Amino acid sequence: MSSEAITVGLLHPGSMGAAIGAQLRRQNVRVLWCMDGRSSRSRSRAEDAGLKGVQNLGQLVARADVLLSLCPPAAAMEVARQVAACGLQERLYIEANAITPHRVRDIAELLPNAVVIDGAVIGSPPVAGKQPTLYMSGDPDGCSQATALFAGSDVKTHVLGPEVGTASALKLSYSSYQKASRVLAALAYGVADASGVGDELLKIAGKRGGSYLTETGYIPKTASRAWRWGPELDDAAALLREAGLPDDLMRAASRVLCKWSDAARDRELTVAEALSLLQTDPDREGHDEP
Repeated sequence: MSSEAITVGLLHPGSMGAAIGAQLRRQNVRVLWCMDGRSSRSRSRAEDAGLKGVQNLGQLVARADVLLSLCPPAAAMEVARQVAACGLQERLYIEANAITPHRVRDIAELLPNAVVIDGAVIGSPPVAGKQPTLYMSGDPDGCSQATALFAGSDVKTHVLGPEVGTASALKLSYSSYQKASRVLAALAYGVADASGVGDELLKIAGKRGGSYLTETGYIPKTASRAWRWGPELDDAAALLREAGLPDDLMRAASRVLCKWSDAARDRELTVAEALSLLQTDPDREGHDEP
């Protein structure tokens, strides 16, 4: 099947989804998205990416050859349930969210009549020359079809093997380090800045190449994305438990993100504003810190 004859149903046009949808459009792939219940920001992103809106999920499922799920990790299972309720049959479903291998396999069971591919996007959205990689595992023919879909685009593909869950394990292995490191960097800079030695900390960190501590401008970005990152680290903690490894650090990082989750969601903050949202009142009732 040529790319011109393929229709992709995108679930849903967030920053990553819309950018990947735009890449597919440049490959002459038709990309649909469901307008029902979506925000004005989603509509704006979809329009800017050249995606075609349909009124409801049933229409999208009926018209799409491939379903691509790119949503907040906490919503992945519910999105799959909604698709299953629409009677998805003999289509390719690319589950590309940062969730545990166990949850991916649960989603595959929800969609027994579809070809479910385990996908994981690693890297920034494909804009301004950035080239993320879509790692995949699962049915070889399905992976080949997905690979062909992105051929020539800025979304690179890499197939890991036939087992559903492998791509998700890779994603959480990487993101658990990346996102927890961002949280630790924010806390380290926050305590140094509060003690009047923030500049000195940056000088020390600057002597070590690639340290997140030097990237203070990323602290507000971490805060604004906390509502998505927190559930992802919860899944990373679950994967650690399944592997028989300690999950305390990952759960602690998720709790820090939770403090940002609602107050900083999708906001443009200064470093000082982002750090202030993490601060607690040591005199508050029920405080149990030493």
